[in-house]
Amino acid sequence: MTGRFSTTMRSLRDGGIRSTAWRGAKWLSGRLNAFGRSPLDSVYADDLIAVDWSQPHAFNERIVPRPPSGYRVAWLITPPGRTSGGHQNAFRFMSFLEQAGNPTTVFLYSPARYPKVRVEGVRDMMSETSAYPDIRGEFRIYDPDTGIDGHFDAVVACDWETTYAAHRHGGDAKRFYFTQDFEPAFFPWGSDYAAAENSYRLGFHGFSAGRWLAAKLQADYGMSGDAYDYAVDTARYRYENRETRNEVLFYARPPTPRRATEFGLLALRELHRRRPDVTINLVGWDMSGHDVPFPYVNHAAVDISELNAIYNRCAAGLILSLTNMSLLPIEVMGAGVVPIVNDAPNTRGVLDSPYIEFTPMSPGALADRMIAVLDRPDQAAHAAAIAKSVADADWGDPGEEFVSAFDRAMRTAL
Repeated sequence: MTGRFSTTMRSLRDGGIRSTAWRGAKWLSGRLNAFGRSPLDSVYADDLIAVDWSQPHAFNERIVPRPPSGYRVAWLITPPGRTSGGHQNAFRFMSFLEQAGNPTTVFLYSPARYPKVRVEGVRDMMSETSAYPDIRGEFRIYDPDTGIDGHFDAVVACDWETTYAAHRHGGDAKRFYFTQDFEPAFFPWGSDYAAAENSYRLGFHGFSAGRWLAAKLQADYGMSGDAYDYAVDTARYRYENRETRNEVLFYARPPTPRRATEFGLLALRELHRRRPDVTINLVGWDMSGHDVPFPYVNHAAVDISELNAIYNRCAAGLILSLTNMSLLPIEVMGAGVVPIVNDAPNTRGVLDSPYIEFTPMSPGALADRMIAVLDRPDQAAHAAAIAKSVADADWGDPGEEFVSAFDRAMRTAL
């Protein structure tokens, strides 16, 4: 109760009464119905109506020499949260571009589905957690009536919803799309699916998380793009526990269907039936209001600073993803954890490491693999080798790749 009270008081300070009321209603809705929402409530209708993707726009044919003061870049993104990995990664790459001498302006895109945030509240939230970098540029609230106000050399959309606002911008800025997942797959086939899929048909150049996503967008939609490799914050995720471990973790997020929470719980139920001595850690979401058919440690959406200690207690990490693979597999590897992921092109195509256990999407097979990891006679030595394999995979290299790709895209007629 103390934690919920503290969260409520912090929300009041950061976002005000309206935002806090919205978050409270959303939290209650998530407890009662994690999947409840209205179609197209995450995009402004005026933005969506204004964009006719069937009429091609050559946004990126222009060559833009680098100005002495750097490229002026507008980023559009939905409101960030304390534990939102996708937002944290997007701001990481904003920071890379800003540190390379390109002035940054961030537009916060907040239609009905999202809270009515305040710039000061977002700034305060980001400064209070080590998960976000320090962005020096200006933050603004996006208003569909005024659009992206100002002159920019490049406009970068970070979510499918924001691509329509980026398209509407009347300036001659180049248009880019920072893609981290195949977002139509977040929805059943319907209005949201169609709108998200059409975001790849708007004539933008993509910067994609991993080669699988970039290749899919090129093959299915003819979308040009570059890809960056996954990496790990090696200062945050470290191998510390060198003893044999008898715990596992599962990344559980019921409101995010692509993470297959219910499927993972079946595998863990079978693991518990066979090995009731194994401690099961659930991270990512507060599971106390859900039917979990085995004993577990409920870590909920803990602050990123607490994750390494949890990881270092675990031998295996069950991390499922039915779209683009998350960053968690490579992050838990930094702590010596064996990632057990669903075997599919979208996972192997991102991080095909010999230390990842690519496993058929079967509860029994997933339980078998977790038990095999727990029972390895060389478990501790294997954990050390896993951590060593990613010790040099820090974000510096992908950051340099991204900055170079951005500069090349600005100076090339795409």
